[in-house]
Amino acid sequence: MTAPEAGGPLQGIRILDLTAVVMGPYATQTLGDLGADVIKVEPPSGDNLRAVGPMRHPGMGAMAMHLNRNKRSVVLDLKRSQGREACLRLAKDCDALIYNTRPQAMARLGLDYAAVAAVNPKIVYLGTFGYGEEGPYAGKPAYDDLIQGAAGVASLFAQQSGGEPRYAPVTLADRAVGLQAAIALLAAVLHAQRTGRGQSVEVPMFEALAQFVMGDHLGGHSFEPPIGPTGYARLLAPHRKPYATADGYLSVLIYNDKHWQAFFDLIGRPELRDSPMFGNHTARAAHIGEVYAFVAEVMVTRTSDQWMAALEAADIPVARLHSTESLLDDPHLRAVGFFPEFDHPSEGRIRTPAPVGRYGATPAAIRRPTPRIGEHSVELLREAGYGAEEIERLLADGVTLQPARNPSEDSP
Repeated sequence: MTAPEAGGPLQGIRILDLTAVVMGPYATQTLGDLGADVIKVEPPSGDNLRAVGPMRHPGMGAMAMHLNRNKRSVVLDLKRSQGREACLRLAKDCDALIYNTRPQAMARLGLDYAAVAAVNPKIVYLGTFGYGEEGPYAGKPAYDDLIQGAAGVASLFAQQSGGEPRYAPVTLADRAVGLQAAIALLAAVLHAQRTGRGQSVEVPMFEALAQFVMGDHLGGHSFEPPIGPTGYARLLAPHRKPYATADGYLSVLIYNDKHWQAFFDLIGRPELRDSPMFGNHTARAAHIGEVYAFVAEVMVTRTSDQWMAALEAADIPVARLHSTESLLDDPHLRAVGFFPEFDHPSEGRIRTPAPVGRYGATPAAIRRPTPRIGEHSVELLREAGYGAEEIERLLADGVTLQPARNPSEDSP
């Protein structure tokens, strides 16, 4: 693991992270990987995702481990006045505060934008939650599954397969919108650094994922009046899926004219180069279902290894089909160090996906392992100006807490 003192491109940026579960923590971990000092504020019970297994010790579930590295954890009971006061004292020295509860909940805690800006006028106050505050859905609860359904993702699966609507088997909405939130936060921080003025920012899940989906699928409704239906036919074609070979599956995309000409030569059908269905991109797009079906029939005639060799030699895009298990052994990911291993202070040997991107001068890195609940409570309260006696009182009253001992000390 990279030495803790190593910096990143966001070194010097401090973020107060009041988020939980996936979307917000993914955004702030991305910023932490890039060098920001991320202060994770948790309730005494911890972020709910900490309870999602598998895990070696309570509160250190696998998903939470991959969403909360490069952060410091402080426990604050924000429902109590002392916890709210401590949160505001931490916010005073932060460039940004990010939350992913409903704005109404932040207002009830006394931590709305007006309250935070009163102690730090330069702060960026970013909320990423379900629905924009100006629409009729404002204040409604939102989770990844709900937003996938509301933004059309689930129906796309049904439209393509002819089956039932279903959700993508990844937290697609949380992670796609989390990246949008990270970008928005950085944009607003850059503005604040240039002008000295903070601001309130909202990144609603529904609108963000609807933009993500409809950028592909607005189709004929891009024009007014519409000149055709919504939907991108290539993406919705039933045969747009990994192709079965004689002994497995491959991902193949024969896309441009050069690829198709090479493919027809490869399969001994050069006469198809000038056919009405295959002759150019427009013709193929108009018959996309038949085009994919044709390729599917051809692919089953050879083994995966035979196709890999032939397609790569012809410079036709192809990739082996991975499972989540086999991905761990991919030779490319091994070569770039994508799954680094290190010894976590309490959890033992850990494997995690690496930060994405290469920076020549200021590398992204894993500088801090995922903290235990409240691991940095005392440290951060001290940085906020609390004295030893004040911290002891907060600990005794249950407003904050720190882990009593390293769980590994209890291991045989």
